[in-house]
Amino acid sequence: MIRVDGRTLRCADVVTAARTEGPLGIDVSIAALRAAEHAWKLAEELSTRRVVYGRTTGVGANKDDTVESSVEHGLRLLRSHAGGSGEEMPPGHVRAMLLIRLNQLLAGRSGISPELIGALAEAVRTGARPLVHRLGAIGTGDLAPLAEAALALTGERPWVTGHVPPVPVRAGDALAFMSSNASTLAEATLAAMRLDTLTRASHAVAALTYVALDGNPEAYATPVHEARPHAGQVACAAEMRRLLGMHQTPKPGRRIQDPFGLRAFPQVQGPALDAIHYLRDVLAVEINASTENPMISTVHNDAYHHAHFHTAYVSTALDQARATVHQVAELSVARLGDLVEPEFTGLRPFLAAGPPGSSGVMILEYVAHDALTELRQAALPATLGTAVVSRGIEDHASFSTQAARAATAACAAYQQVLACELVAAVRALRMREADLVELPVRDAFDAASAVLDPSVDDRPLTEDIAAAVGVLAELARI
Repeated sequence: MIRVDGRTLRCADVVTAARTEGPLGIDVSIAALRAAEHAWKLAEELSTRRVVYGRTTGVGANKDDTVESSVEHGLRLLRSHAGGSGEEMPPGHVRAMLLIRLNQLLAGRSGISPELIGALAEAVRTGARPLVHRLGAIGTGDLAPLAEAALALTGERPWVTGHVPPVPVRAGDALAFMSSNASTLAEATLAAMRLDTLTRASHAVAALTYVALDGNPEAYATPVHEARPHAGQVACAAEMRRLLGMHQTPKPGRRIQDPFGLRAFPQVQGPALDAIHYLRDVLAVEINASTENPMISTVHNDAYHHAHFHTAYVSTALDQARATVHQVAELSVARLGDLVEPEFTGLRPFLAAGPPGSSGVMILEYVAHDALTELRQAALPATLGTAVVSRGIEDHASFSTQAARAATAACAAYQQVLACELVAAVRALRMREADLVELPVRDAFDAASAVLDPSVDDRPLTEDIAAAVGVLAELARI
């Protein structure tokens, strides 16, 4: 049961909503509904005695055009903004968007009608999903996706799955519903949680490679990381010590200095852990924030015009997370190169086992570098873009929407990189018959071994890579 009260929604709840096909258990706060109704009545009253953007005026560059606060004005706004294009938004993304928007509206500062909130809550609860398109936002409000969703609630646009009885649009409902980045936040949250899982899984993958390569434990020693105690770096080193059973003085490695893939892992993984932690903190604020412009304050009995629709926090946090994850992925590819090198493993080149000239896992390096290149493209900063729209009145954009899409692409590429390393590490450990009995990382080896083909003959590795991707979430929990 997910509590929806405008204050306590969690990133994990958003993931649950995205993954749930069909009815979703939600507990909508009665107190929050009453507060939202109070704000609706205040917004109606304010519109009779002062200028209120989007209610008594047009929007964007039409802000100085006086209009009658009416149902017709609201419907025109929704219809004109429901111009999304491109591919259909993925089902999980839409479900997450609807939950976030419902939670934001229940913060009680939008001035939206209780009927529209009720219809949205019913859609979330029953799993009804409107047709929403992917394109139509640049990080200053998800106008097109939310307008499409609002018109579905009114009965003017189609539902892909299920439906709710149509409700009328009240005066002021249109902008109140659209003034949010709920779609962008949904994709950003799903990507952030996936990146969190993948980086946690990467500890286990790196630990398996460490054992296969007889790594030097000094690189993870407590005194080393106490000397430069960045939070993520310290946490990574501690996790590696845990997985590798370094409670006592561990035996020396084969080399005085390991390649950077092992030796510098905490120093490179640390910034990624810190960046993802910061990203989750930002998103935890955003999914419970009131971003509506104007904001209706029942405490101060007034409306406030502002720029909470601008999502610079989200876009810069996403850019940082993708950049740091790319560096971690580079180390994974480097370790894969070490795993196919006889000098490091004592095994044949490419972990081959057939006649001379057998290729073994040679193709994994090509696959990993291909995926790494895609990740590199996804890591390019979205915040370097610029946009001037609406006749110059909106002269900056955060491009958090594009940053979130890039984060989704980064997840897909990074998991392929990790999967390639995992396939090679497990094969190397099998061929060496490494003793993992007393190490916690043995659980990761067993989980991966259970899904990876034990054959070392030259053969297609496509299914092995897919199986390795599928087990990463389990490795993250070890």
